Amino acid sequence: MGLSGKEIVENFYTSDFYQDEKVLREFLHPQVELSWYGTTGLKKLNLDEISAISLELAQSFESLRAEVETVISEKGKTAIHFTYHVRTIENPEEEMPLAHFMAIWELKDDKLYRGIQISQLGEEVNEQPWL
Repeated sequence: MGLSGKEIVENFYTSDFYQDEKVLREFLHPQVELSWYGTTGLKKLNLDEISAISLELAQSFESLRAEVETVISEKGKTAIHFTYHVRTIENPEEEMPLAHFMAIWELKDDKLYRGIQISQLGEEVNEQPWL
């Protein structure tokens, strides 16, 4: 029995995909499509474009850690809410929030296939967002 959609999505974001292209390609379907709504607008990305962004992350940050808040799977789609925390090459002693993310993925062949992702620049996380 393979991993559930929740496990695959969470394992991707908590992996070291940005440091190893083999890991990235283990999680992403060859025909992956990601629509990413961020501070610079909408970007539609394929596997090579996601790989290029991952390379930029590896060159810019000493470490990248995902703090997962929620993972939900329903009707063949998996949603995840998380915050990336980074340590910069210039200041590896201090970890700071980079960005908050919400993503919804459809899987194909146990790989991330079609995704929509929204991000906002990092700030401290409200420990009780529902209050």
